[in-house]
Amino acid sequence: MVNATNTNPATLTQVDNPYVNPDGILGKDDFMKLMLIELQYQDPTEPMDTEKILSQTSQLATLESADNTNKALEELSKSLAQTQQFSVIGAIGKTASLGSDSLQHTQGDKDYFELYFPHEVEHGVINITDNDGNVIKTIDIADKQKGVYRFEWDGKNNNGALVDDGIYHISANYYDPNGDPYQSALGTYPIESVRFDNGKALLKLGSSYLPLEQVAEIF
Repeated sequence: MVNATNTNPATLTQVDNPYVNPDGILGKDDFMKLMLIELQYQDPTEPMDTEKILSQTSQLATLESADNTNKALEELSKSLAQTQQFSVIGAIGKTASLGSDSLQHTQGDKDYFELYFPHEVEHGVINITDNDGNVIKTIDIADKQKGVYRFEWDGKNNNGALVDDGIYHISANYYDPNGDPYQSALGTYPIESVRFDNGKALLKLGSSYLPLEQVAEIF
């Protein structure tokens, strides 16, 4: 009589074997099949003792309990993720910051950027500065309603010379019709809407839809 505990593992990987496990992962059903096979092929003269059977049954129950717990945790995780995504809808109408006012410039290229003005603009100026804080280009602005506006930078400084490759920072100082001063900067926009793409929340900031992961702050 063949003892299942001494069975050659290779015989359990044959294509015609009904107990093949192609994923190489044993679940509670697999353990039950193995236990039944072991009982089927045990030596009648040396049957498995009761203590061993109880031990394996206990292990099977523990495995099933752990499997059920893992499934419950997976469902809970999915539920929390969905709840978090849909909670983003409550951010519509608020302002989001991407945490950076920088722009990567390549010499000779034109750059386009968007600025949000939370107040009406009577007059003001956009400042483009280098990493040392030096203003290299100013762009005058005037007579703009509250909102997001797109601007073009020709890649030149105030002297008309092309600037080098590098990272530049963009901000604006302006006044409303009452003469009150305000500031704005690249990377801060109102959240106009939320779109879901394959279960992922995308926020409309300016003219672009960006994932929530790119947002540094919502206020």
